[in-house]
Order: sequence, then structure tokens, then C-alpha cells
Amino acid sequence: MSEAAPPRRALVRRFRALPLRSRLAILVATAVAVAVAAVAAACWFVTRAQLEDQLDDSLRNAKMDNEPMRDLLTSCLSGGQLPAQEFPGQYTVQIVAANGSYCTAPNTTPVPAQPSDVDVAAGRKTDALHTTENKDGKDMRVYTRKLPVVGSGQANNQLAVSVARPLSEIDAPLSTLAWVLALVGGIGVVGAGAAGLWVARAGLRPVDELTEAVEHVARTEDLTVRIPVDGEDEIARLSHSFNSMAAQLASSRDRQAQLIADAGHELRTPLTSLRTNVELLARSDETGRVIPPDDRKALMASVKAQMTELAALIGDLQELARPDAAQPGPLQVVGLHDITRTALQRARLRGPELTITADLAPWYVRAEPAALERAIVNILDNAVKFSPPRATIDVHLHRGELSVRDRGPGIPAEELPHVFERFWRSPSARQLPGSGLGLSIVARTIQQAGGEIALRPAPDNGPGTVATIRLPGAPTPPPGM
Repeated sequence: MSEAAPPRRALVRRFRALPLRSRLAILVATAVAVAVAAVAAACWFVTRAQLEDQLDDSLRNAKMDNEPMRDLLTSCLSGGQLPAQEFPGQYTVQIVAANGSYCTAPNTTPVPAQPSDVDVAAGRKTDALHTTENKDGKDMRVYTRKLPVVGSGQANNQLAVSVARPLSEIDAPLSTLAWVLALVGGIGVVGAGAAGLWVARAGLRPVDELTEAVEHVARTEDLTVRIPVDGEDEIARLSHSFNSMAAQLASSRDRQAQLIADAGHELRTPLTSLRTNVELLARSDETGRVIPPDDRKALMASVKAQMTELAALIGDLQELARPDAAQPGPLQVVGLHDITRTALQRARLRGPELTITADLAPWYVRAEPAALERAIVNILDNAVKFSPPRATIDVHLHRGELSVRDRGPGIPAEELPHVFERFWRSPSARQLPGSGLGLSIVARTIQQAGGEIALRPAPDNGPGTVATIRLPGAPTPPPGM
């Protein structure tokens, strides 16, 4: 067992090393060969059984009460000259006595009597059917029964008659049939192997195209390659999946390049301003020309503001650098009304001259608390930033819908589809502080929590904009919270 295992494993490894189309062709040919062999074997055995049944029926139905039979019986009993008549159908006929002796017709080779033949002659059996060899070594099929009444009503109870025919009568057709089946089966197996190879080549042609496309992408990083999709089978689905993957990768690379370009553009402004202020301070120290205290204080305030803006921009970029499918932290059941109340405190500090009204009904959601609070703070910061002095901001939370309405200049209808794009800023707001990333981060945070966010003009053609956040949840906390 252990000696046969290594060659078997080596054969399996050798088979797996073959190309896929060769393995498919071998498997198809093997399957067809097994099927052909099973059909051929069944056909051969059924034919042999039918021929043997026909031979046995011919032996059972042989007539033994004709003239040659009477002459044979008379000669065997008298010991005289055996008759020269021939029995029809190439039968070998002989008389078997109860003592085991037998008498055979002329011009035929005797078939030695078997114990079953003797039992029939002695009356212990009614008949016997068996296969044995004659004295020439040929296989004979022998049927023995009691000797029928011959002559004028005379019966002999101690004799039996055996009728035999050579098995070559069925062996020759069976041999011919075996050769025919082998020839036809061989042709079928070869044809099946050729057909299997052709089918494998035709079926794997899309796989070859896919392989070439993948190798081309790996070699050139060209994500514009597409594979023609024909049909709706598994290969077509694989080609469609590759095309979708390539399109997504190309879109992701474009978004990455756009993010880098936009980030570079946004970083250039605070860095340029920061560099200018630092150079002025450094030149004052190098030349000894003292900057007036008020101007120096303004320069330091500008440097501090630019540093704050730069830090906020870097934080926003880090937030956007995470994959869209990645969660910022473990999800928890939190009170949206509590998080909104905390965000309102920060918003009131940033706009002390504004009036912020709040109507917050309890609502519990499943989200990451820090990310959700940051998203609501960004919404409120936008409302504070765009609201005129002494304006009112209305905040309502009812059954999972949080709305923030300001009284600012509003957003034109043609700009609403772009407000959640990265680094997009309205032309009217480009002079205000900010990077254009806040709403993009808000949208992603709300979507990760399973909610929706939308901006729309204020109702009744009033001033300002309404930001609406919808999050799935419940008005009561779950048990155990």
C-alpha cells in the first residue's frame, strides 16, 4: 500500500500540471470510455444470454421420435452396425444407459456421459442441461432427458437420450461482436477525446481572453481594457465581473488622483499664507527692523489660524483616506437626541450672537458615537457659518428625522447635486474658511450608519437651507441599555 501511494500521488501531480483544456479532454475521453465500456459489456452479456437461451431451447425442442432415432436405439440395444443416417441441425445424439455406458450416432464425436446424464437414465432426474467437452476437446452444450417411446409403444426405463451442440455456434458470433464493439468503442473514445479537446478550447477561449486581459493590466496598469461579453453563462458572468472590477479600479484610481490633486490645491493656500507670514517674521529678526506690536500680533494670529486650518484639513483628509466600507469604530446604541444636544452646546459657543432653538424628541440609533457627533457638529457649523448676525437656527428631531434650518443665503438649485462632493465649495462661499470636505464626511458617516442626508431650500421661499438627516432607530432604548 505504501509503495503504491507515491506513484499514485506523482500521477495526480502530473495530471494537475497539465493545461486545463488537456485535463478536460482527458476527463471527457475517460468518461466516454467508461460509458462505452459499460454499454459494450452490457450488450455482449445480453447477446450471450440470448444466444445461450436459443441454443438451450433448440436442444429441448429436438425431436427424438423420428426414424434415425429408432435405428440408433435398435442398433445400440442389439450391438449391431450403427445406422449411417445423420441427425438434422448438426446435433450430436447418443444413448446413455443407467450404468454409465453410452452409444453415439455415426460420424459424430462422442461426448462422455456425466453423472447428471446417468441420473436421468436411472430415473432420478427428469432432465439435465450442462456444458462439457467431447473427446475432441470441444465445448458442447448437452441436454439429457428420458428416452421417449420408440417403435410400437415400447419404452425403456433404463435409458436416456442426450442431444448436444457445439458452443462454437455462439462463441463465434460473440467473438465477432466483441471485436465490433471494441472497434466502435475505440473510435468513439478517440472521437470523444477530440471533441472534448475542441469543446475545451472553444469553452476556454473567453478564459484565455480574460487571462490576456489580466496580464495586460498587470504589465501596463491599463484599466481601460474590457472583455466582450456574449451570452449569460458562467464565462459571460466572469467576463462581466472582470469588466466591472476594472471599471471600479479605474474609477477608484481616478478618484484617488483627483483627491490628491484637490488636496494639493487646498493645502497650497494655507501653506502659502503660512510661509509668507513666517518669512515676514524671520526677515524682521534678520534685518533688525521691528514689526509694530499690533502688526506682529496680527501676523501671529494669522499664523495660528492657518495652522488650525491646516490641522483641520489634514484631519479631514485622514477621515476620507479610510476605505468607504471601513467602520470608524465599534457600533453602539446611542441617543441621537443626546448627541445632538452636545453638538448644540459647541455650536452655541461658535455663534454666541445667534439664536438656536431645539426641539429634540428621544430617538435611539446604532452608530459610532464620535463619528456621528462629528457629523452633526459639521452640519451645525455650516448653519452657524452661513447665518447672518442675530439670525435664528431651528433644530428639530422627530422620529429619527433631524432637521437643521438656517437663515443664510441658501444654496442655488443647480448647486445642490454637488454639495456632498469632496472639496466642492459654492462660489459664494469660497472666501469663507473651510476645505469643502465637511459635508462629504457627513454623508459618508450617515450612510455607514444606514441613514440618509439631504439638503433642500427653505420652505415657503424663505431664506436659508434645511439639512435633513434620517437614521433608523426607535424612540425607546433597547432592554439593558
